[in-house]
Amino acid sequence: MIVVTGASGHLGRLVIEELKKRVPAERIVAAARTPEKAADLGVEVREADYDRPETLKDALRGATKVLLISGVDVNRAQQHAAIVDAAKEAGAALAYTSAPSADITETALAADHKATEAYIKASGVAYTIVRNNWYHENYAQSITMAPQLGALYGAAGDGRIASASRADYAAGAAAVLAGDGHEGKVYELTGDTAWTLAELAAEISAVTGKEIAYQNLSKDDYAGVLAGAGVPAPMAGVLADVDVNISRGWLAHTPGTLRELIGRPTQPIGEYVRAVLA
Repeated sequence: MIVVTGASGHLGRLVIEELKKRVPAERIVAAARTPEKAADLGVEVREADYDRPETLKDALRGATKVLLISGVDVNRAQQHAAIVDAAKEAGAALAYTSAPSADITETALAADHKATEAYIKASGVAYTIVRNNWYHENYAQSITMAPQLGALYGAAGDGRIASASRADYAAGAAAVLAGDGHEGKVYELTGDTAWTLAELAAEISAVTGKEIAYQNLSKDDYAGVLAGAGVPAPMAGVLADVDVNISRGWLAHTPGTLRELIGRPTQPIGEYVRAVLA
């Protein structure tokens, strides 16, 4: 039995759909904080609330493999630990969606991932860590706003971003869950091609016919732009820090592992831009 936590979320739903292509639906469990939100997935649904560990034992009952999709709450490291403990008690192998180079990067966004990876490795549970690079979808709002603003703003300089689509990463996770030989592995999953924000601006220009320039800002100025657009100040600071780390090469690596896992090319950023602006 394969249990996918966070199954009602954007990534979780796609993982379930990819798994259904690889294994019988009867072998898949969608675990969600609000089970009703996963009722349309066509598989068994169980309650799994990261903040209520008492729900996790039943959620993981009979599991041989568990996908822990990282949470977004401020206490997510504690939440993740509860899932790890439950997986160990169930005797299940665990796959975890982590951040790029989580063990060595200095970006604040990866701190909880680093802590979770360490907890997993110390727990004794059989594990696979899938470190997803940046998502195309992280730029959806920037892509739609750039034609209105006449510019794309950031603080990443000439740093490259080897992003892939959420669907690509979901396919990668499903391949790990449905396949064998992945235990003890740490996979850096990325898109096939790394691009700069200036190149993203050029893609937006090509689609819209408007001249969109990339405006590189300081970390503080970019955080201010984000806050002005309605991003809460703490998150604006985190996102600006991400861009600074992008400028240092954090997201530039393209090992090709995701392409190998899913057996096809990842979605090019230009194709994603065209879909967003269609």
